[in-house]
Amino acid sequence: MPVITDKKSDIGKSPRKKVPSDIEIAQNAPIKPITEIAGQIGLREKDLELYGRYKAKISHEVLNKKTAGGGRLILVTAISATPAGVGKSTVSVGLAQALKRLGKKAMLCLREPSLGPCMGIKGGAAGGGYSQVIPMEDINLHFTGDMHAVTTAHNLLSAMVDNSLHQGNPLSLDPRRISWPRAMDMNDRSLRNIVVGLGGPLNGVTREDGFIITVASEVMAILCLSTTLAELEERLGKIIVGYNFNKEPVRAKDIQAAGAMSALLREALMPNLVQTLEGGPALVHGGPFANISHGCNSLAATKLSLSLADYVITEAGFGADLGAEKFFNIKCRYGKLSPDCVVLVASVPALKYQGGVPVEGLAKENLEALVAGMANLDKHIENIQHHGVPVVVAINRYLNDTPAEIDMIADHCGRLGTESAVSEVWEKGGEGGESLARSVCSTIDKGGANFRFLYDVEEKITAKIETIARKMYGAEGVEYTTGARRQIQNIEKFGLGNLPVCMAKTQFSLSDNPLLLGRPKGFDITVREVRPSAGAGFIVALTGDIMVMPGLPKDPAAARIGLDKKGRIYGLF
Repeated sequence: MPVITDKKSDIGKSPRKKVPSDIEIAQNAPIKPITEIAGQIGLREKDLELYGRYKAKISHEVLNKKTAGGGRLILVTAISATPAGVGKSTVSVGLAQALKRLGKKAMLCLREPSLGPCMGIKGGAAGGGYSQVIPMEDINLHFTGDMHAVTTAHNLLSAMVDNSLHQGNPLSLDPRRISWPRAMDMNDRSLRNIVVGLGGPLNGVTREDGFIITVASEVMAILCLSTTLAELEERLGKIIVGYNFNKEPVRAKDIQAAGAMSALLREALMPNLVQTLEGGPALVHGGPFANISHGCNSLAATKLSLSLADYVITEAGFGADLGAEKFFNIKCRYGKLSPDCVVLVASVPALKYQGGVPVEGLAKENLEALVAGMANLDKHIENIQHHGVPVVVAINRYLNDTPAEIDMIADHCGRLGTESAVSEVWEKGGEGGESLARSVCSTIDKGGANFRFLYDVEEKITAKIETIARKMYGAEGVEYTTGARRQIQNIEKFGLGNLPVCMAKTQFSLSDNPLLLGRPKGFDITVREVRPSAGAGFIVALTGDIMVMPGLPKDPAAARIGLDKKGRIYGLF
């Protein structure tokens, strides 16, 4: 049986077999004019804002006229991953290509990559091998400028907050209680904690500040949960930037920033249309991280796709304990969405990693570790079942996976009564995903989806947090720092206690400790800070050591990226 690898890592690659890089495959692939791709879904050139020949934004006029969608919604999520991922985006693209090969009218909805991971360790988010969205270099780098628009809108608000302080502080903002940081779309640990306003009175008020990565910004979350310009501006105005000397919240609308921020985001709200390697339509729009934000592509893109296609494939970041949980309880709640099927991506390397094998040993057959890692797969299947949606396990095959390892996963799923299919989409593109696509279609045709939320938003904040921790993570309980308890009391006092919860947690473990692999038991989740994201419409609970500004690794991917003599990019993956 042919074997494949995932795009993001050398994990599982065989030194005996020459494998073209993702960027080599993408650069050598035929690419169609974007107007031709738009025609497949009934859109005309006048419905587009063109960004060259191969990418475009879909106009506000189309968004405003879209009808109720009758498409079937498929969520792609994953088990707990290795540091290099598990191949979720690759499987998502491959599934969309496979459905197209089977004669289905399918659309793909992905998030936009962040430059931080692109230049760090994890790589981009455009798929891999022969299951990519193209033009890959554009998508993984500046694309249509959405990330920069979010960064600029975020920092405009930061500047207006400091300007209000400097211009007499008419809102009585307490400089010690300003909660709105700066943002940039790059991993830079040196900017986590800074001091602004140095150099005397002409340079503003001296205070502590810091940076977060753009994809963790509430502005990004708002962009991805808004479907109209009016809703966008309303949500932006609700952002809490800090507190006055009476400890009352001060919002972006009080700073008079919401209008200008929405103007900066006007084009960013329009979904980006690109194509798969096999010429199928794909909307790549929005990019919140799933470990520190809600981790889903834009609601505007998903709802538009449901009105244009029969099958819509979207993905939520990291595992079912993170992105999928937030997809169900935040995105589906606000978007009134009801998913028909979930594809749970698992791989031999990821299961062995969860079974205790270090990264450098994942290419070797290890059936004992694979068995140990199955407990992690079991828990993620349970997590999806909590929400009443049928699940199909996609076994994402890597180069050095052995037949015994693949068979062991398939047999395990069979004993659970869970549908599974081997995915070979990295090597074969849509052809390698046809078995998976048939399983997904069969599962949807059988019905059985009875979607439900995990909790009632009217419950107390602590009750919602504890439900997520116990049901989704398997925790025994939740511990709160003194500061977190005080923050929860204030959030409820301000009338925001009835919002859904967005947990910020490590992606490597079901717990808040990245070293507790598999399916840990007997642990508590520690909530150290709770923040209101009033504009986005959720409450962020930070656990463990999770940070909102990552750092670059010792050997960053950026060190291997460059331009060849013809000006073409190399080293990007």
